[in-house]
Amino acid sequence: MIEPMPGTELIATLFGSVALLLWGVRMVRTGMTRAFGGPLRHFLTTQVKSRTSAFFAGLGVTGLLQSSTATALLLASFTARGLLTLTTALIMMLGANVGTTIAAQAFSFEIIWLWTVLVGFGVFVFMAAEGDKTKAVSRIAIGLGLMLLSLQHLTAAAQPLRDSPLFVSVLAGLAGDPLFGFLIAVGATWLMHSSLTMVLLVMALATAGAVPMPLAFALILGANVGGAIAPLTGLATSPPAGRRVAIGNIIQRAAVAIPALLLVRFSADILAFLGGSPARMVVNFHTAFNIVAATILLPLTTPFARLTEWLVPDRPEATDVVRPRHLDASVLDTPSESLACAMRETLALGDRVSDMLRDTLPVLDRNDMKAVKEIEKSDNAVDAIYEAIKLYLVKASKAEMNDEESRRYVETLTFTTNLEHIGDIIDKNLMELAAKKIKNRYAFSPEGFAEIRRYHERVMDNMRLALNVFATRDVVLARRLLAEKATMRNAELEASELHFARLRQGRPESIETSSIHLDILRDLKRINGHLTSVAYPILEVAGELRDSRLRVTARSNNVAIDTADPSRAT
Repeated sequence: MIEPMPGTELIATLFGSVALLLWGVRMVRTGMTRAFGGPLRHFLTTQVKSRTSAFFAGLGVTGLLQSSTATALLLASFTARGLLTLTTALIMMLGANVGTTIAAQAFSFEIIWLWTVLVGFGVFVFMAAEGDKTKAVSRIAIGLGLMLLSLQHLTAAAQPLRDSPLFVSVLAGLAGDPLFGFLIAVGATWLMHSSLTMVLLVMALATAGAVPMPLAFALILGANVGGAIAPLTGLATSPPAGRRVAIGNIIQRAAVAIPALLLVRFSADILAFLGGSPARMVVNFHTAFNIVAATILLPLTTPFARLTEWLVPDRPEATDVVRPRHLDASVLDTPSESLACAMRETLALGDRVSDMLRDTLPVLDRNDMKAVKEIEKSDNAVDAIYEAIKLYLVKASKAEMNDEESRRYVETLTFTTNLEHIGDIIDKNLMELAAKKIKNRYAFSPEGFAEIRRYHERVMDNMRLALNVFATRDVVLARRLLAEKATMRNAELEASELHFARLRQGRPESIETSSIHLDILRDLKRINGHLTSVAYPILEVAGELRDSRLRVTARSNNVAIDTADPSRAT
């Protein structure tokens, strides 16, 4: 006879098993996304031609990802960008709901012993593999093995609950009120963000005889509705078009699940008559519910789409609202794609900063205070996009990255920060100088402004070059950009010398604008320094940077030798 677990150990086992199950589900989903995410997304947006193909596309993708939440986030992203209609997305979600039952059906068979094979195979392949795709496939195997192991522990921990007076009394109350059990399952599934985890938990409890079958079915219905609520958390900041997919799916599931609560006892009698283990009865009810729901709702997806659009209308947005265009939350589990999205948004940010820098020259030439305010407003937009990119990269960094992806992550975050600093220099420094010039009604000398113009044009050229270096990571372009740093330093010294020469001549315009003139050159040089920094990591990886820029000399017999270039001796 097996000794019953102490209460503390039982609770710890239950919580640990559920946590292990959640982690296994996550490993399967992330492994599948990293291995096949790109082709799956391409398939969803290009191969859906009819209602039937949309339904089976949703079923197949979710059957692979084992997460209707992940599918909902993908479809919400596509719908928000106009790649899918809401009706098509809702049809695909009906297929996705059926797809979530595939894994539950597999786990209902006596295959728990396979966990050792799957974990052993996955760990061995992961340690031996070098390719990212092979590592992702091994992650899937490990995740499946952990899910099976967690079910073994859940079943063992659920058996003592069957004889617990407290647990039995609680179940007696829930059994008489399936609606309350349904609501508990909705909340628990929303917290876990995984309807599959909740279904497998109910299956383990039913296998141990810890819950009566009608209550188990009510919990399954709650798991289906709770699984539809989970994506809303990730779509909280999405535009209305994106949120409609999740909200429409909730409405569809609830429209069938709530009436089905009246049939849980009848369903239990039918499935008991057909025979099968408690685990099979639970997953068969789960599958039957989703198939029946899809059959009922498929002809009604268009009315449900219209209802959802009425409940979640498009809100008119202010024309000055700035939003990132390329930061796709649905690819955060795939570092290569999320970093590509961040790169595209960073290039768009670079275009905004380029426009600010280009508009700076006319502002310095003309006394236009309105133009100063426009550039200050542009800097607010730059700050908003910078914050969005930074937060997106932080979220993307939570996924496992290889060495190359980690380098790209650092390069993107660093260059984005430098662009934001450039925007601040333009706004806080150059525009302050422009405002001072306007207030005092100063005017540059023709020669002085010509020097500023030439220096500004060279900085603009380097801005374009820096964006190209960031996008292409070309070593030749990076070397050329870095060489511009010394050239610009010499150009600043030359322009300053010419200005000092005019001061010695007593030119009135040069005297009254002297501090503004020199500060503009200095600020433009600072901007150029931020731009050229993008070349350093690229040249460092290529092995084209010295450890130090300092010239280290060794003296022997009164001869100084430049260790950076031994051929040069004095």
